[in-house]
This record gives sequence, structure tokens and C-alpha cells, in this order.
Amino acid sequence: MIQVFAFYLFATLVIASGALTIFARNPVHSVLWLITAFFNAAGLMVLLGAEFIAMLLVIVYVGAVAVLFLFVVMMLDIDFAELRAGFVRYLPLGALMGIVLAAETIFAVGAWQAGKVTAEFKYGPDVTGLPNIQAIGALLYTRYIFLFEAAGLILLVAMVGAIVLTHRARGGVRTQDVGKQNRRRPGDATRNVDQPVGQGVEL
Repeated sequence: MIQVFAFYLFATLVIASGALTIFARNPVHSVLWLITAFFNAAGLMVLLGAEFIAMLLVIVYVGAVAVLFLFVVMMLDIDFAELRAGFVRYLPLGALMGIVLAAETIFAVGAWQAGKVTAEFKYGPDVTGLPNIQAIGALLYTRYIFLFEAAGLILLVAMVGAIVLTHRARGGVRTQDVGKQNRRRPGDATRNVDQPVGQGVEL
């Protein structure tokens, strides 16, 4: 009984937080509602016995991604009138995408209820009876090791591309000279002055 109550509580809060994330007028409030949705989704994962995914939601999405969104939104000077105008302009496209995603979800649920699609794997460890964290680790580093390494390489290429785009030559931007900073001595940065009492400091 308590599981059913917890499920409906978390599910209701996830749906409400998601709706408020979209319809909140203040972007900071939208990010806070998104964090609330992540926490409640983590609660649903715990109810399903997938504590590893719940930890990922809290640590990665809430602790890193959502907090980064919050910092970026708070530092940006957002024109709310222009933001609302853009929302109205892209509303038909967003509604169409929402309808397509809803149709795909309904189709997936119908296919799952019709019969689960299973596949026979001839290699990899037997994870029957293992906790889900151990099962994920056993499968990730044996059966899916090459896909895991490929994902790491893709993330590495993305990181290198972001660094290259950030450090491109731009006019009017002062660049950092690491060698000059390393050669700097305390005498070049500070100056000791015997300042008389009652007089101001000459800069």
C-alpha cells in the first residue's frame, strides 16, 4: 500500500514539476522546478529497484547539469519580453514535436504490452540474481566494453572541439601567456613603500 501511495505521489510531482518548468515565467524558477522533477524521478527509480539510475539522476543531473543551468541563467541578462515572443513563435513546432513524442510513447507502451522483445546473447556474464549495480558493471565492462570505449572517445573529441572553439583567435581579446606568468618574480608584482603617517597613498 505504501509503495502505491509513494508511486502516485512521485509521479504526480514529476508531472507537475515538468509542467511548471515549461510554463514558469522566470527562467530561474524553471530550473528550480526542473531540479524538483529530477528528485521525484529519482524517487520513482528507487521504487522500481533501480537505485543506480536514481543516484545518477541526483549526482549527475541535479548536482552538475541543473546547477550549471541555474548559474548560467542567473548570470545572463535575459529579456523576458523577447523570450515570451520566441515561445509564441515556436509554439506550433513545439506542439507538433510533443504530439509526435506522445504518439511514440503510446506506440512503445502498446508494443511492450503485446509482448516483450527478447534477444539471445551468446557471450557475456550471467547477471541473474545480481543487484542492478553489479549487473550494470558486469555487462558494461564485458559485453558492451567497445561501445563504452567508443562513447568515451566521442566525449573526448567533443571536449577537444569545445576547447579549440573557445581558444580561437579573436580580436580585442587578451590572451594568457603562461611562460610570462611563470617567469614573474615577487619583485615585479609588489612594491614596498614606507608610507608616512597621515598622508595618502600614491598609486
